[in-house]
Amino acid sequence: MNDAKNDQKTVLVVSAHAADFVWRAGGAAALHARNGGSVHIRCLSYGERGESQGLWSRPGMDIERVKRTRREEASQAAGILGASIDFYDCGDYPLVATETLQSRLVEDMRALRPDIILTHAARDPYNLDHQLTHELVLRCRMIAQAAGHTSPHPPIGAPQVLLFEPHQSEQCGFLPQLLLDISPVADVKLDAMRVMGAQNHLVDYYSDLGRRRAVQFVRNGGDRLAQQAEAYQRVFPVTAEELI
Repeated sequence: MNDAKNDQKTVLVVSAHAADFVWRAGGAAALHARNGGSVHIRCLSYGERGESQGLWSRPGMDIERVKRTRREEASQAAGILGASIDFYDCGDYPLVATETLQSRLVEDMRALRPDIILTHAARDPYNLDHQLTHELVLRCRMIAQAAGHTSPHPPIGAPQVLLFEPHQSEQCGFLPQLLLDISPVADVKLDAMRVMGAQNHLVDYYSDLGRRRAVQFVRNGGDRLAQQAEAYQRVFPVTAEELI
């Protein structure tokens, strides 16, 4: 996603919770934005119940304060990455795929017309909100393509869907089919991760993961100077006019 032909493409990141996009796709978002493309993040939930341990440990905390803090953190992180962001506030633990949520995401897809969609893997036994988000994204993509669906926006084409890496990929059947060198924006991603104070224990985890993926990037023929990388799995085939 960092070559010249992708510079003007639109990327939509659909994140189950308000921090998922930072850990898993922050490098891709920052790299795409730096190369001149547009990046739009949609957080289905603030992660206010199950993913805000650092906030709930503080005295006098309540649900609205957690939501407000999570929104502020995620908004700041998105700004650092160079992306726009919006919040659906659909609750978490559990996240419920209501008709309202589905309709809103379909209309966002049609309005934004993404060339690439980044979202969660199909399986995550540790967090079923992530699994639900995966299915919801594919369902909404399907609906957004339908010519007979009533909407103020025309149908979309066939955007590729890339799945970012789960927290414990070996438990989720995740296949790293695309290794993306994010070394040019590694400092940007790190700054964005450090903003997410409610889960600051994950900064070191994802920094270490980025280093390991960079080693794999090099071993698979990438630039030997790569220091940080992110892994993605494709949902749909890649089209080509020659063997690559």
